[in-house]
Amino acid sequence: MKISVQDAPFDLGQETQAFAAGHRDMGAIVTFTGIVRDLPDDPLKAMEIEHYPGMTEAALTEMAETAMARFSLGDALVIHRFGRLLPGEMIMMVATAARHRKDAFEAAEFLMDYLKSRAPFWKREITEKGADWVASKSEDEDALARW
Repeated sequence: MKISVQDAPFDLGQETQAFAAGHRDMGAIVTFTGIVRDLPDDPLKAMEIEHYPGMTEAALTEMAETAMARFSLGDALVIHRFGRLLPGEMIMMVATAARHRKDAFEAAEFLMDYLKSRAPFWKREITEKGADWVASKSEDEDALARW
């Protein structure tokens, strides 16, 4: 299991290859990558992401350990960036490895839902009109509630 909270960009291909290497006993590897998206009505200049070092890593580790046990995973990877990111940049990555695809897919969804609504990150969108903190959305809470 690997958890990384970092300001530097990551190489999706390299991370995926490294994660997949050596998992001969796993029948499925699922990956998901989140990208900073532009806003339709007011173009996004940047997104700033803040976190509390130490606390964030501990929370993500606990969440990944829960996924490992609940979905019988052989391995899990969570990468989340912080700092100033531009539209189109990769913001996060989740990878799961399991003996069966259903467990790998469900675990990846579980991790993504947790990251979206419970992980201790604070996001601020900066546009031509100003800057606003991103509020939680009811659909994100609904997605998490299914777990």
